[in-house]
Amino acid sequence: MARLPRLLIDGLPHLISLRAQHGQAMLRDATDRQGLLGLLRESAAVQRVSLQGWSVQESRLDLVATAASGKSLSLMMQALARRHAAAFNRRHERRGSLWEGRFRAAVIEPGPWLLRGMVHVDLLAGPDPAEAAERGSSGSSNVASVSSWVVHVGGLRDALFQAPDVYWALGNTPFDREAAYLGLLREGLSAQEMHAFESALRGGWPVGSAAFAEALAGVADRPTQPRPRGRPRRSLLLP
Repeated sequence: MARLPRLLIDGLPHLISLRAQHGQAMLRDATDRQGLLGLLRESAAVQRVSLQGWSVQESRLDLVATAASGKSLSLMMQALARRHAAAFNRRHERRGSLWEGRFRAAVIEPGPWLLRGMVHVDLLAGPDPAEAAERGSSGSSNVASVSSWVVHVGGLRDALFQAPDVYWALGNTPFDREAAYLGLLREGLSAQEMHAFESALRGGWPVGSAAFAEALAGVADRPTQPRPRGRPRRSLLLP
């Protein structure tokens, strides 16, 4: 079956994942990590992409990102992937492709689903954000380079981050918002929610309500919901 074109919608947030092939490392040390984040900053600035979350792991990069044009998301990720692979290969004297393929993307419904998507990305990188915050390690530069949770709960300012309305609605003051978000991190995600995000990334499907997916069908050039499994039912009117 032919691969569906990627579903990127102008002006809406997206969950994005870029992964190294065969689970190999795309980062070997702090220098690689800082280099990747530097390229992310440059690429996002050039394409005018705002980030609501990011998570840097040894073999994958996950983002929550929004741009006025879906094409800008593609251009940002293409530049980031190309430049990091070249720098990584050169630094570690290796050859060949670094990535498993093209980046994965799933458009997210603004509102509660976006907030859960931010939590999902923050929880991917570890260490446990709630425990780290309680230990007072939210100011650690190493932790800050791993994920965006220190921006959400630790008071760290980062030009990469642009808070969505659903985050501002968590409280009237920065302290209230950070405390509320920390509560979400402590609560974590249900197995059903985690499955929804990962399944959406695998298939390129929207994350949100059925009504959201149906609304996107009017502006998308591809299906916005997977087809039901199995053979279609025959109409009762047929002989």
